[in-house]
Amino acid sequence: MQLRKYKHFASVVGLVLGVLCAVEAAKVNKHKPWIETTYHGIVTENDDKVLLDPPLIALDKDAPLRYAESFEVTFTKEGEICGFRIHGQNVPFEAVVLDKSTGEGVIRAKDKLDCELQKEHTFTIQAYDCGEGPDGENMKKSHKATVHIQVSDVNEYSPVFKEKSYKATVIEGKKYDSILKVEAVDADCSFQFSQICSYEIVTPDVPFTVDKDGFIKNTEKLNYSKERMYKLTVTAYDCGKNRASEDVLVKINIKPTCKPGWQGFNKRIEYEPGTGSLALFPSMHLDTCEEPITSIQANIELETSHIGKGCDRDTYSEKSLHKLCGASTDTVELLPAPSSSANWTVGLPTDNGHDSDQVFEFNGTQAIKVPEGVVRLTLKEPFTISVWMRHGPGTREKETILCNSDKSDMNRHHYSLYVHNCRLVLLLRQDPEETDNYKPAEFHWKLDQVCDKEWHHYLLNVEFPSVALFVDGATFEPFLVTEDYPLHSTKIDTQLTVGACWQENSGHDNETVSEPSTGGNSRMSQFFHGNLAGLMIRSGKLENKKVIDCLYTCKEGLDVQLPEEVASTVKVEFNPNQSSLTVEGDDIEAFDKVMQHISYLNSRQFPTPGIRHLRVSTTVKCFNEETCISVPDAEGYVMVLQPEEPKISLSGIDHFARGAAEFESPEGVTLFPELRIVSTITREVEVDAEPEASEGAEDDPTVQETVVSEEIMHNLDTCEVTAMGEELDGEHETLELDQSQVQQHGLEITSSNLGLVLTGVNTMANYEQVLHLIRYKNWHTEALFDRKFKLVCSELNGRYISNDFRVEVNVIHTANPMDHANNAMVQPNFINPVHHASVDLSGHNLVNAHQASVVPSAATIVIVVCVSFLVFMIILGVFRIRSAHQRTIRDTEGGKENEMDWDDSALTITVNPMETYEDQHSSEEEEEEEEESEDGEEEDDITSAESESSEDEEAGEPEDQQGTSRQQQLEWDDSTLTY
Repeated sequence: MQLRKYKHFASVVGLVLGVLCAVEAAKVNKHKPWIETTYHGIVTENDDKVLLDPPLIALDKDAPLRYAESFEVTFTKEGEICGFRIHGQNVPFEAVVLDKSTGEGVIRAKDKLDCELQKEHTFTIQAYDCGEGPDGENMKKSHKATVHIQVSDVNEYSPVFKEKSYKATVIEGKKYDSILKVEAVDADCSFQFSQICSYEIVTPDVPFTVDKDGFIKNTEKLNYSKERMYKLTVTAYDCGKNRASEDVLVKINIKPTCKPGWQGFNKRIEYEPGTGSLALFPSMHLDTCEEPITSIQANIELETSHIGKGCDRDTYSEKSLHKLCGASTDTVELLPAPSSSANWTVGLPTDNGHDSDQVFEFNGTQAIKVPEGVVRLTLKEPFTISVWMRHGPGTREKETILCNSDKSDMNRHHYSLYVHNCRLVLLLRQDPEETDNYKPAEFHWKLDQVCDKEWHHYLLNVEFPSVALFVDGATFEPFLVTEDYPLHSTKIDTQLTVGACWQENSGHDNETVSEPSTGGNSRMSQFFHGNLAGLMIRSGKLENKKVIDCLYTCKEGLDVQLPEEVASTVKVEFNPNQSSLTVEGDDIEAFDKVMQHISYLNSRQFPTPGIRHLRVSTTVKCFNEETCISVPDAEGYVMVLQPEEPKISLSGIDHFARGAAEFESPEGVTLFPELRIVSTITREVEVDAEPEASEGAEDDPTVQETVVSEEIMHNLDTCEVTAMGEELDGEHETLELDQSQVQQHGLEITSSNLGLVLTGVNTMANYEQVLHLIRYKNWHTEALFDRKFKLVCSELNGRYISNDFRVEVNVIHTANPMDHANNAMVQPNFINPVHHASVDLSGHNLVNAHQASVVPSAATIVIVVCVSFLVFMIILGVFRIRSAHQRTIRDTEGGKENEMDWDDSALTITVNPMETYEDQHSSEEEEEEEEESEDGEEEDDITSAESESSEDEEAGEPEDQQGTSRQQQLEWDDSTLTY
């Protein structure tokens, strides 16, 4: 038993000794700390504590075992863990020892982490024990372990849409799987919070839906007529249930079912006269519905068939147009406007609905005879026939335009131009010759233009045996030429007619008009149905192509300025009168640019107002060279606005008197010595009201516009002087004008017993100068006391007509010497009671009026002088009252100088022969200061139209001329004086 006790004691002693040895051995740092090789951690971005797997614990074998719980164990520093060390650059973490004895530690963030900046962090860590000696040589480090830390996200951001708004266009009547896609993003770093889980349409009651991926589609078929555009508000949610910070707007346009055609085409285009060219399609483009095309062809037509003779042309007389285009003066107009000198078209129906285009209507019953001597045409020399014609449809009967036939006895047609079965036929029967051989007699042209009811210009250049036809400027060869014998020789006169043929007992069914003539019962036949204008014959010379084109060319039409970048890729062609053009190309963008540069141009100063229809016809071809899509015609119109019309005003001296001797002299009396022609336009302009006055003007709607007149320059084409009352008696009176002066000014003159007519397109100044030269002569003035004339001028063949300017001239008769006293008593009879103007003695010298008169007695002279003075005072008083009244009612002031004149032919006043002109002139100036009614004679003679422009001219007149005129008015007969 003792042995057993001994053994137990020995074991205890051994254990104590072992512990003591172990403690002693622990003081020696033999081992390195030990940690795991890899750690994984998670940290929330708004927290600093990192959860590691596995936990951070460092072990060291130098530490005593802990199974001897019943003993007190003193741990040495060599077995303790003093710290952890992190390796890496800018690592935002730190490791902290919680218990040195157990080696337990934690990792935590130094600062607040941002997952959006960095999701994961990787670094290495080491543990070291506390076994450092004085020199630190006993410290042991563990191996380096890798630490992976993931930053856990917090749902701090809301979804944001990538675009500020979305747009899409859909075609009506179609359901789409997807119209467009909206897309939002979230700035959170985690998959959960950065993911967009759903989209939602906020706008209620719309036929659209959106799926979780943002695709929007329609839930029903859309109708363009019901709604043209939908506006939707869409929002988004992330998987953390955060809503988008801002909702997005989605616009969905509804487009009608795609039909190829022109887009951006304005049907009404307004054109203001005088503004040059106007773009017709500035924003137009062709929509082909995305069909692949190879070529495009568009034809643009400007329809002006209802404007005048097919388009807007100058409406001067045809003769004037020939002159303007360079034709010779040998041109004869067979359908002139009715006038005193050319009256054979009077009674023929005309169409004056197109700004006075001189268009004549022939309905199958009218025809006219051209007077003899108007046309002197020899078929052996070259000649030209030109005419504007509108005809259709054709008939089986011949319809004559122009015919020269036998006047009596026979029915032979010498030459004629007629229509038959939509053919134009020229008949030329040659005069008799020595040899009766067949020669070309009929030339036939088969033309669609003859029967299409449209206006066309026909011109034939005849140089026998060849005939050239130009229709609208294009040449046509005859398809048939027939021959015939020349006419046999006769002495029968011929009759030239228009609209039918003059025939003897023709027996045609359409002969509805008969006229008696010598030699038998002749009548008209082969009547024309249609419209004619500008029928001209020019003998001795043919028209060249330049003149022909000028006669036909319109003043309005289409124009295009090709952009340089597309000039080589697009082809443009015009028709002769530029009323239509064709555009061809294969590039849609270049084609659209050319179309946008097409313009309308009207070069007339006063264009015809109204509508010009416009049509665009388009053909599109695809790769198979066939028409793949049909583009409907685009139709609209150009509205030419009313131009500012001119007012032609004639003014001057409208009443004067001259002595009988002047009327009977070779020079005669000048009718319009101070005539003035002025043309003005009147327009309304807005009033620029002052700021203070504008407030009051708002309450008064009438103060908005004011009328302003300004003078313009343009041409005249006719001025006609007509004798009023009885016609001119050629036996003792006439109107004369120097023919050479007229020709120098480029005008023509025709005269008759009605008056005279000046014609030709020329400036107002030239007309004014020629009218100043017109003289009236009368060599039988015994029974003539006054004569009245009327002057009217016009522009554009009567489109704009001046006022009627009337002139009255009085004849001052020289009475017998025994009747002086009586004549003096009846002197007021020469005063016109209507115009309130007395006779004028300017230029009438009475010194030699009675060289052979008998010397009266002294008493007679005294009586005459007294009576004359009394009459003079009465007349002076009456005229001063009437002159004041006349100034307020007369439109133009003229002839005031003449109001104070009287007939002093019966007066015999003694005069000092030594009195000089200067004395008379000074006495007149004193008299002008005393009598206001007689002063300012120069000013009174100036018309209202020329008051400004004529001051300098009148001021520059020689004083001796004015003085002579005044002296002549105050001269008397001193032939009976005895000295």
